[in-house]
Amino acid sequence: MVPPASEAPAPVPESAPEPQGTQVEAPAPAPESRPEPRAAQVEAPAPPAASPSERTESPPEEFRQPETLEDVHFEFDRYKLRPEDTGILDHNAAWMRANSKYIILIEGHADARGTTEYNLALGERRADAAKNYLLGQGVPASRITIVSYGKERPVCHERNETCWGENRRAHFLVTTQSAETAR
Repeated sequence: MVPPASEAPAPVPESAPEPQGTQVEAPAPAPESRPEPRAAQVEAPAPPAASPSERTESPPEEFRQPETLEDVHFEFDRYKLRPEDTGILDHNAAWMRANSKYIILIEGHADARGTTEYNLALGERRADAAKNYLLGQGVPASRITIVSYGKERPVCHERNETCWGENRRAHFLVTTQSAETAR
């Protein structure tokens, strides 16, 4: 189903950042007939994992935020890790390797600009970028789960770039493994 032209999935910034193509880093859409290139730049690819209802549910109550794990943040309309955030992820990975009894939940978040659907997909790509980095640092995939909340769970509610920057993040929660999942 193609959204009406007034609901273009690309975020619309209130202050004009430099123009950037948002599809450069995005995965290709599912194999179906490709629209002409102009239309492909407007549509956000559908996230491959969970349905929107699964992505917007609250995490299980047993998940908590450990004081030692820090969020990583992203540029506007991007999911590529910034160099300054790889140090944070290195620290997070070291903690995760040293504390193998924990299961990690990575939440992907976006700022308030753009449609709900677009931001859910962007939040998922952000959480996945953090997960892939941690996997490269030796954290087992069996211990990491991702979820996207898009723009639905902001930490800051003001309408300015500083606040939006705080909301564009991958957030880390943990819970202990149950006897059934521990080996």
